[in-house]
Amino acid sequence: MEFKHEPIMLQECINYLNIKDDGIYVDGTIGGAGHSSEILKHLTKDGLLIGIDRDKEALEASKQRLRDYENVVYVWGRHEDLKEHVQKLGIEQIDGVLLDLGVSSYQIDEQSRGFSYTKDAPLDMRMNQEQYLTAQEVVNHYSAEQLENIFKEYGEERFSKRIANKIVSERANKEITTTYELADIIRMAVGRDAIDSFKRIFQAIRIEVNGELRELEKAIRDSVSMLKDGGRICIITFHSLEDRIVKNTFIDLEGRCTCPKDFPKCVCGAKSYGKIITKKPLLASEEEQKRNSRSKSAKLRVFERRY
Repeated sequence: MEFKHEPIMLQECINYLNIKDDGIYVDGTIGGAGHSSEILKHLTKDGLLIGIDRDKEALEASKQRLRDYENVVYVWGRHEDLKEHVQKLGIEQIDGVLLDLGVSSYQIDEQSRGFSYTKDAPLDMRMNQEQYLTAQEVVNHYSAEQLENIFKEYGEERFSKRIANKIVSERANKEITTTYELADIIRMAVGRDAIDSFKRIFQAIRIEVNGELRELEKAIRDSVSMLKDGGRICIITFHSLEDRIVKNTFIDLEGRCTCPKDFPKCVCGAKSYGKIITKKPLLASEEEQKRNSRSKSAKLRVFERRY
């Protein structure tokens, strides 16, 4: 299957990155290279793009798409380890970072990957196909309490306990191995109108399998620490949990003083690493949302490093 992924808010990302033609830019989630191909158009041969992805199929697709460019370095790994990956290349400072935290269209549409409840497939959901933990392992071997906590924390699902208990009850008779089997169990737990629960439970399991939130703050702080003066990080999120982490980390990095207003000077020790460029998150245009339904939940936030 061809690796397709329409880049979300493409022009907005390019504009906010403030690309220097000889700069060094990191696409921490290169995917099908939709954003990266546009970044490269703004670079001369003296510029460099570093593309990182944990999905080997995504990296191969990006290499094919960017085959005419020589100023690209491809890294198989997690964006959470961005700083380590870049430093291994002998680079200490960069001009910009882009993180598109969404699951690619390819990963959703490729039936064998098991990301979608709309297609019957093995319970997989791994972005890195070489890791051990799968959705099937989570569903069949986590305790009812663990499942409930995951559904609450990562899915914000109000029927978390009911669904977790139903999963444990059903798997006692037969291992749950497919997306349709899991969807049927969710439906049995919450009733016929279960579409929202499908979305939240599948999201929660996917986040757990891929560890998507555990080190997001680390990835942001590490990225900002490597930015040159005036360098920017652009982050696209697709659900409130990610967006909340990005928003709060940016606020902390901006170093707003928390002292009472009547204090003559700051004593809280707040240190600023730059400024938030987008006071409110940017949303995709109406036209883009009509063209690409997956952009409807996207939010873009931008932070600029200042020394």
